[in-house]
Amino acid sequence: MSRNSGMLWGEKVYLRPLNGEDAELYYHMFYDAETRRLTGTQKHITKEQIAAYIGRKAEDDSAVLLLIALRDNDETIGDIAIQDMDRNNRTANLRIAIGDETHQGKGYGREALLLMLDYGFGILNLHRIELEVYAYNKRAAHVYESVGFVREGVRRQTLFYNHEYHDVVMMSMLENEYRERYLSSKVK
Repeated sequence: MSRNSGMLWGEKVYLRPLNGEDAELYYHMFYDAETRRLTGTQKHITKEQIAAYIGRKAEDDSAVLLLIALRDNDETIGDIAIQDMDRNNRTANLRIAIGDETHQGKGYGREALLLMLDYGFGILNLHRIELEVYAYNKRAAHVYESVGFVREGVRRQTLFYNHEYHDVVMMSMLENEYRERYLSSKVK
């Protein structure tokens, strides 16, 4: 897919919609053992199931699923989604994954988060965006806090992964918190 199909643009990354041609890429990108651990993915999924998932997401008006690609070479490195949108209460859930470890810790995820938050609070007119992160994923929790997500609580021993129970940390950001942090500096 070319950069012409990009939907949201940052300095290092752009976000673009998935299409049926992305099933193979998506399958391989998220089959890595470490990516599965960080996302808590336990189920093994076939390429056909991935293709069906992409098709369902394309028809789902309560979700926006985008791939994260590098601007300099168009390499797809992850995905990000605003999902489970509740239009009446203006709330949604956010999730993100960067597939390959070589792309982690370089600011790509942070930039993709900020692009999606701008889209969620601006274009989608959301009031609250929430997410969950496993307690062992300290790097992701740090990034979420650094962009302004607030810890709300812990769901104890929610995930049973690799023969151990793990806590899930719940976080959120409100529209006014986002606007105060990011839009007030643009106006000045």
